[in-house]
Amino acid sequence: MIFSWLREWRRRKLLARPFPPEWQAFLERNLAHYRYLSATEQATLRDRTRIFMAEKNWEGCNGLTVTDEMKVTIASHASLMTLGLAGEPFSGLLSVLIYPAGYRVPEERWQSGFSIYGQSSRLGESWYRGPVILSWGEIQDDARHPGYGSNLVWHEFAHQIDMLDRSTNGTPPLETQEARRLWHEVMTSEFEQLRRDARAGLETLLDTYGAESEAEFFAVTTECFFDAPVELRETHPRLYELLAGYYRQDPAARIENASDIPRER
Repeated sequence: MIFSWLREWRRRKLLARPFPPEWQAFLERNLAHYRYLSATEQATLRDRTRIFMAEKNWEGCNGLTVTDEMKVTIASHASLMTLGLAGEPFSGLLSVLIYPAGYRVPEERWQSGFSIYGQSSRLGESWYRGPVILSWGEIQDDARHPGYGSNLVWHEFAHQIDMLDRSTNGTPPLETQEARRLWHEVMTSEFEQLRRDARAGLETLLDTYGAESEAEFFAVTTECFFDAPVELRETHPRLYELLAGYYRQDPAARIENASDIPRER
């Protein structure tokens, strides 16, 4: 009880201060979807961004110095995902690690009965209760070129949402048996279609990396849902409707209702 009270007291004190103008500039420059939010949604996003920044441990890797721009950019992307969700899905995450670019990690694989050690290249990783590991170079590229359905932050934080039930299987916690039935039906159908398209070498809106597993499919569809919502709704209407119901957001409608604002592609 005392820890909960202390946390709320710290948050009230934090949010009583004005949102720094330079942070606002980072938001507007690096989170393309921010401009489509209502004034109320923008205010909520700013508050959640500040709380996320203050309550996570931030570490730079390979000599990287973590800046406020990095924190605001990552925290705002993660916070956008939570605008319609109940509770605090990222409360169990303790640390965010940032590399300047892609990085390599040791890897063991088996071939013909022998263990072979090597290295694999990564842009990001997401572990149960953290950390989330991200490449700042990739994040910057996503920010400069929104609208193509690819976003590293949303991908890795989708894994965090997937892990809320302690199982990484592409299905986040769902409230009812009917919701679980519908989720299985739609996601399985769409996953199998992406696998067929990937094997055939067809061009797809969804990143074919999502054909690797159900967990990667959920992460890929989430990043596309927030980064290219209109295109996802047009090409995968049932999938879009399912994700809109889960996240309790309709990013495609936001964009269309703000038709006077030029879209970035």
